[in-house]
Amino acid sequence: MKDKLLKIVNTYGIKNQLKKLSEEVYELQEAILCGNSVEHVTEELADVMVLVNQIRVFYNIEPDKVNEVFDYKVDRQIDRIKKSEVIR
Repeated sequence: MKDKLLKIVNTYGIKNQLKKLSEEVYELQEAILCGNSVEHVTEELADVMVLVNQIRVFYNIEPDKVNEVFDYKVDRQIDRIKKSEVIR
């Protein structure tokens, strides 16, 4: 899959794919805000993920590193929620 993603991003260029990512994020947002079907939201989410992974591969960022930061950020947000619940 890595080779395929690299072929796509190298063919169109990183600047173009970053612009495309912005467009796809907007389409995902619209699908969610307009209350479209789960299938439509799923399709738009997949489009975003394809582009995010092109960018990850282009910058040679390993999935494990992304997952590590992802886990940290989820845990940090859970801690914030817990702290706000105590204050209430």
